[in-house]
Amino acid sequence: MSHGKTSYVCLPCRASYKQFHGPDRERRCPRCARVMIHAGSAFAPPRRRDKDAWRVLSVLLYAGIGFHKSCCGGPGWRPTTLREVKARTAYARRTGEPVARALKRYVV
Repeated sequence: MSHGKTSYVCLPCRASYKQFHGPDRERRCPRCARVMIHAGSAFAPPRRRDKDAWRVLSVLLYAGIGFHKSCCGGPGWRPTTLREVKARTAYARRTGEPVARALKRYVV
């Protein structure tokens, strides 16, 4: 069975590329040749000039949170502003909850 295309992201270039998914090799950015991060098949990239959205995205991807389709049709809720990210990381520090789980929490 062949796999469909999924998104890979280069954070320094603020670029996203759809490529076939497979664990056989690492994907490199065509612009800067750095290793790209697998974002998932349900990923929708922000505009390149939206620096705050890319900062939020980098926090999510470095925390290990992807945009993969689930059985319900989507990746679930993700923060979209720096204010939401800061509130959830502060909540994680206060309660001891893992940051990745706190970032996916809809209500704090």
